[in-house]
Amino acid sequence: MLLENAKDLAYAAGKILRDKLDEDFNVEYKGEIDLVTDADKAAEHLLVSAITKAFPQHAILAEEGGKLGNADSDYLWVIDPLDGTTNFAHGVPYFSVSIALLEQSKPIIGVVYNPISDEMFAAEQGYGAWLNDRQIRVSKTDSLQKSLLCTGFPYDMHQPNNNIDNFSRLVTKTQGVLRLGSAALDLCYVACGRIDGFWEMDLKPWDMAAGALIVHEAGGLVTGISQPEFEIAKGEILASNGLIHQAMLEQLTARA
Repeated sequence: MLLENAKDLAYAAGKILRDKLDEDFNVEYKGEIDLVTDADKAAEHLLVSAITKAFPQHAILAEEGGKLGNADSDYLWVIDPLDGTTNFAHGVPYFSVSIALLEQSKPIIGVVYNPISDEMFAAEQGYGAWLNDRQIRVSKTDSLQKSLLCTGFPYDMHQPNNNIDNFSRLVTKTQGVLRLGSAALDLCYVACGRIDGFWEMDLKPWDMAAGALIVHEAGGLVTGISQPEFEIAKGEILASNGLIHQAMLEQLTARA
């Protein structure tokens, strides 16, 4: 029931994004290149209102609104109403609604919905991962050289840990490294085998929570980079089909 609730919410928020894309929308700047649109805000308002009404005892962590609701709850909804705002603002059809439900800090429900392709990625802890009505699994690529990877970069490219060195290292050792612009969708592409591995080091919980569960339930491996365990509060993630995980990790922790 919780998974179906989360999917219904994602569909509703996705409709707002799809409709807004065909209309005029306002763009604001949260930072030098960090955007927010009225589509983000409208979709988040719908999600927060619906979750608050249906689950008044739960807490919510939203990208634009921050921490809301019952701070003592064991249940936390982590929502990104529009992951891939820059793509959205430029009309690139690669963005998503991402919703996760955490129980005692562990994801138990995750959905990521691309309203343009109408692809709903979903997972429930212990019950596998799905793309629409089809169960999905990670790829079987077993070597770094044959792999296709994906990554992202921080909004502040002037910081020392801007991921350029990792990108440069891995792009020469693989079939390619993509930068697509929605970490939530990137993780889902790992889950369904379109991409063999993904890493990033400057993410927020709402970027990763749903996608990490979907990769795990699709048979993939999700860890940290500087530490073995994946924790959504740490901001870093390495997700893969498992077969190339160690090879990726060795490259990401190599010294220049």
